[in-house]
Amino acid sequence: MSMSENISRDMSVGQVAARSGVAVSALHFYERQGLIKSWRTSGNQRRFDRSVLRRVAVIRAAQRAGIPLQAIAGLFAGLPDDGAPTQGDWQALSLAWRDDLQERIHQLQSLRDGLGGCIGCGCLSLTECGFVNPEDRLADADGGALMFREKKPDLT
Repeated sequence: MSMSENISRDMSVGQVAARSGVAVSALHFYERQGLIKSWRTSGNQRRFDRSVLRRVAVIRAAQRAGIPLQAIAGLFAGLPDDGAPTQGDWQALSLAWRDDLQERIHQLQSLRDGLGGCIGCGCLSLTECGFVNPEDRLADADGGALMFREKKPDLT
């Protein structure tokens, strides 16, 4: 790639922010997390390749779906650093997240369906309630009002 072609593909952090709709501070955070990469000009200005716009779009979509940044970074680690990822790369990301998203949908539907009953009955029993204490997970923990302590027990 010639120097003039490279310059035409370069974008400043402000340009990436304007094109992606993401704040400059968020772009800096994504970069610190290793999700996107930039380089510095001789004048010490940060520059991005235009392909970063695709990565930012995927990051935003994944975050809206509830996928943690750590999971996004893990899958991005397998993608090429230079240039735009291929359609196959994006398909692999989609497949990797599909099962997780399906499980989240199931959990949210169960929560939605169970929440109405819980509010309706008003029990909030720490020993029986399927919403506050599913499968009586608190039975093995210390006694007392565990759900209302500052440091809550790990129920996973």
